[in-house]
Amino acid sequence: MSDGVLATRVGALRFRNPLLLASGFLDESSHSMIRAWNAGAGGVVTKSIGKEPRRGHPNPSLVPVAGGFLNAMGLPNPGIDAYEEEVRHTVKAGAACVGSVFGGTEQEFQDLVARMDKAGAHAVELNVSCPHAKGYGTDIGCNPQLLKSVTTAARKGTKKPLWVKLAPNVPNIAEMARVAVDAGADALTCINTLKAISIDVETRMPRLGNKVGGFSGPGLKSVALRAVWDCAQACPDTPIVGVGGIMTAADVVEFLMAGASAVQLGSVLIDADVEAFGTIGKDLAAWCKAHGVKSLDELVGAALP
Repeated sequence: MSDGVLATRVGALRFRNPLLLASGFLDESSHSMIRAWNAGAGGVVTKSIGKEPRRGHPNPSLVPVAGGFLNAMGLPNPGIDAYEEEVRHTVKAGAACVGSVFGGTEQEFQDLVARMDKAGAHAVELNVSCPHAKGYGTDIGCNPQLLKSVTTAARKGTKKPLWVKLAPNVPNIAEMARVAVDAGADALTCINTLKAISIDVETRMPRLGNKVGGFSGPGLKSVALRAVWDCAQACPDTPIVGVGGIMTAADVVEFLMAGASAVQLGSVLIDADVEAFGTIGKDLAAWCKAHGVKSLDELVGAALP
């Protein structure tokens, strides 16, 4: 997919199109991330990486539900020592790469951000919003003081763009957006999964090994769209990356009109694999042509008051 009408910027970063690979999907290795890039992704976001290797939660860790999926992976990852090489290979292949990290302390975030920077990531995204990993994710992202302190610490780890991935499981996501931006975030990713549960009526047990997980897929779209809408108005000078239930080019246009400059694709890849990037990209280009749109800048925030 070439530059042109679909090219976009998230702050200082330029992407050839707004369709980014979401963290947690096909990003365990450089091979899978490069596959997404070669299939037409505008950029890739890595798996969320921590300081040490982590096995994650027991299976079942992914179950289908009405409107999407529940997952409770538990942030499994090989640790930053092993993963740095995957980032290097991905960047060497020419892909625009955003490194995702998670931590439990300010120092861990600062160190991990610095390591992602050193490995060559073009930006770093803080995962402070995973809803099913105790001591991480929403335990930080739902607390304004902790969100401020880890974002401030992470900011010290790099001069590259710093993105903060926000949790929907908060009373006021616009307030959390302002906290992150005031602490040094260059961009906001809206949103992570919704905390949720599903029960097997025959066994009378939760269907996930961890019992509680995160809801993603088409059913999440309206919630994610509202989060982008709220954050775009709360932080009008801060670029936003929308994520949650995006399955079609029309979905992408909605997120752009709500205030996003780019989006991340995840659940759509479960059935469509990386071919979704090419399909949605072509459909988006066709939509722009049919509506006389010469630049995505014309769409970003077009529906905002």
